Formats: sequence, C-alpha cells, structure tokens
Amino acid sequence: MGEIIHSSFRPPLLLRNPHLQTLWGPLGRKLPEVERQQERLQLPDGDYLLLDWAGPAARPGQLTVILLHGLSGCSDSHYIRGFQKTFADAGIRSVAINSRGAKQPNDTALCYHAGETDDVDAVIEHVFQQDPSGHRLAIGVSLGGSRLLNWLVHRNSGRLSGVATVCSPLRLDICANRLDKGMSRIYRKHLITELLASFDRKKPHLDKVNPPEAKRLYRLNMSGIRSFWRYDDQIIAPLYGFRGASHYYAECSAGPRLLQIRTPTLVLQNLDDPFMTPATLPRKAELGPAVTVEVSQHGGHVGFVGGAANRYWLEQRLLAFVQGYGFR
Repeated sequence: MGEIIHSSFRPPLLLRNPHLQTLWGPLGRKLPEVERQQERLQLPDGDYLLLDWAGPAARPGQLTVILLHGLSGCSDSHYIRGFQKTFADAGIRSVAINSRGAKQPNDTALCYHAGETDDVDAVIEHVFQQDPSGHRLAIGVSLGGSRLLNWLVHRNSGRLSGVATVCSPLRLDICANRLDKGMSRIYRKHLITELLASFDRKKPHLDKVNPPEAKRLYRLNMSGIRSFWRYDDQIIAPLYGFRGASHYYAECSAGPRLLQIRTPTLVLQNLDDPFMTPATLPRKAELGPAVTVEVSQHGGHVGFVGGAANRYWLEQRLLAFVQGYGFR
C-alpha cells in the first residue's frame, strides 16, 4: 500500500486563515511573466484544445511537464503561470492544457468534468508522439487533478513516469455539499457564474460554426442553477451521458479508486481546504502502492502561501517533485 505523510508547509501566522490562503493568488498576486508559444491541437471529434508551451526549446530525450488547470481555470490561472515560470527558470519544459472552452469558445457542446480522460489522453499521446524518447510528468490542480487520477485508473498507457495533484476533490459528493455551506458558498457562486457565462459565450459561436452542437446546448436546462448538484445534474450529466449528478459523482470520484494506481503519484491535500472536508481524505489502506498522500494543516484551496523567503511554497514543492525524478 501507499503512504500518508505530513507536509512541511507552514504558513505565517497572519496567513493561516484558509480564505486568505485561497484568495491570495487570484486577488493579491501579480501574474508571473513567462514566455510561451501556443499550439492548437485538433481532436478526433472536430473540436480542439489550446496548448501553451514554456521553457527551453524542444530537443530529443528531454523532460516535459504536462499541466492541467482546475474548474473554470485556464493556462492563465495564477498557479499555472507560476508553475510554468518556476519550471522555465529551472530549465524545464512544460505544456499547459486549456480544456475545452477554457480560454475561448470551443467548437462542440462539450466542456470537461472530473472524470473526463479522452482529452487528457489526447494531449499525453501528442506529447509522446513529438518525442517518444523523452520523459513525461503531469501535474493537475483541483478538478484537473481528478482528471489525471481518473486517467491513471482508466486510461493509463504508461506514457507518464509520475503524476502530482493539488487540492483535488477526491469525493465529489462531499465537495459539492461543502460548497453549499458557510463562506464556501462565495466560491460556489463565483465558479457557477463563470461556468454559465462560458456557455453563454459558446452558444452564438456554435450557431455560426456548428449548429447541431448549438442545439445540444439550447436543449439543456440552465435555469435555477445555484449549486453544483444542480449544475452537474442539469449540464454535465446530460452532456456526458450520466443518469444524474449522483451517478456522475459515483463514477468519477477518484478517491475510492486510488488503490488501483500503480504509477508514482503525489497527492497534495490539506485539512482546511474550503472546497472540501477531511472526510475526503483516503486512508492508507485505500492507496495503491505508488501513491503518496501529503497532508498539511493549512493551505486553503490551492494556496500554500508561505513566508517572504518562500512565498509560493507550492511552486517550490512541485519543482522538487519534478527534479526528484532526475530527468532533464
């Protein structure tokens, strides 16, 4: 079986509040400048993904780190920009996936969800085909971490040497309930507003480029959505063939399936994440032999903001994870 370890992360006293940890990055941090090149990856169903590459120029046999954002995020999310800047400064090449509709309207009604692995697999295979002799690691944040864990369970092709996830909703039902309580409702409202706005932008786009797909969106009931139970029941379930939110949560919660993972995997979680509760954390007996769950007392949701000397602890922790493989 795997192991559960205590994190070395210690926030300064003034930043121990989980909401300060959560909001520091999106509201209080200037986005890091990082030079990137964008690629459009065509998908088998006629849709596409935008990939943002950073770091040194491609060369045979090198390491590539694949990055996957969370719900309503994109390659311009503060944490993705931070990772790519940190890796580029260390001479490490990375590619950030923009999920369908994340950066601009895509060409089908589909978006993404916690168990969506087709697009993840398409990018991993694309990176492999570019350089079969190279090495590949992947890092997923929040919902992006859930997608990577589900890929390891259901689609693992052996193309990845290791995976790290950050603040992933390992039990979707518990997380949906948590976001209906207390101050967490602020995050829920923001996320749902952003997600519904992205569908509003996509409808006129699809009217022009793919009318049959536009009709799929117009048939969805997008009214009265004020919780993730309703969002997943009225949008994700009909788009992806689930019987409802409960069926989606049961099929796509990665936590109960960690025992099946054999690829070295680091799962970074914390106890005060306002998007979940400690009940989402797995027990040691539920971990596959290659899975390490690292748990901190503090950190908020994708926060991990430290003191002045190590302000962005998460970036340094993931750099150490990547460098620990010894690939260059």
